[in-house]
Amino acid sequence: MPIPQLPSPLTLAQIHQVVGGTIHGNDQIQVFELAGLGESTPRALSFIANDKALNAAANIQAAALLVHRHLPELAVPHIVVGHPLMAFAQVAQRFCVRPAVPRGIADNLTQGTDVAIGADPSIWPFVTLGDRVRIGARVTLYPGVFVGSDSSIGDDCILYPNVVVREGCSLGARVIVHSGTVIGADGFGYVPHQGRHHKIPQLGGVVIENDVELGANVTVDRATLGATRIKQGTKVDNLVQIAHNVTVGEHSIIVAQVGIAGSTTIGHHVVIGGQAGLSDHLQIGDQVMIAAKSGVHRNIESNQMVGGSPALPRDRALKVQGIIHHLPELHQLLRSLEQRVETLETQSKQRPRTQRARPRKK
Repeated sequence: MPIPQLPSPLTLAQIHQVVGGTIHGNDQIQVFELAGLGESTPRALSFIANDKALNAAANIQAAALLVHRHLPELAVPHIVVGHPLMAFAQVAQRFCVRPAVPRGIADNLTQGTDVAIGADPSIWPFVTLGDRVRIGARVTLYPGVFVGSDSSIGDDCILYPNVVVREGCSLGARVIVHSGTVIGADGFGYVPHQGRHHKIPQLGGVVIENDVELGANVTVDRATLGATRIKQGTKVDNLVQIAHNVTVGEHSIIVAQVGIAGSTTIGHHVVIGGQAGLSDHLQIGDQVMIAAKSGVHRNIESNQMVGGSPALPRDRALKVQGIIHHLPELHQLLRSLEQRVETLETQSKQRPRTQRARPRKK
């Protein structure tokens, strides 16, 4: 894929006006494109986030850099900022992302009764809206989107192709939902009786708060009663399952292929690594970090780091993982010790007992 080009050249001084920080070097140097450090060219603006990235880089080629500290050893002009990656994102957002132009409502929209659509919509062909749907201002609905009856989509939301929002669900403002995601499918609720599994009607809904982003093929199940809730600012990666009546706190990160079972409550600023699994009815505290592939079966207090399956505090989990790698050697050592003990016991049984001398009679 080609390196992103800027609409027009920028000087380092112009970039400084956007990101702040301290300029070192020629502030009139021009940049024409944005690139990561590995793909950077003498025409590009790039960034160095930390010393590890700096040490990994060889033969840095860039017109200018956004860096985490002053680098006098580099001849490349640079701006020192507190968060280089954030500054790079600000430049990309400001100069490379084109403002959306409303395209209106396609003629072949299918909609029910009492539908309300806000100002400046971009609704593509083959979108379906149920009865009493509420669509906010500047909403973009790509082809194949389905929004069920009595659902609402807030201002500035983007729903990519083939997103499904079932009936009775609510999305806040600036929510982004990627292709194939289903919001509001029935929760997995059944009651066993007389050898059969009887469906429990899933009568609740889903509430997605402001500034949430859901990746591709995410499933957020509707609640049995009440609401499954994802709170503001949370970001969910692809292929995540969030079950009925789950609550995910503000500004959390859930990485790909995570599964969260029903009625689990997750605090704010929680990070859950890829392929982790969480059991039902758990309480996960605030600012918890759960390592990839963890199996969480118990509540976790706030500000903990856990890993492994079953999940343990990070330090203990690392020790367990370290031992697992040595299990073949430990198994061999145990067998050797068993053989030595068996040999010693056999030798002890075969050794003749020494008769005690009888005391002499006086």
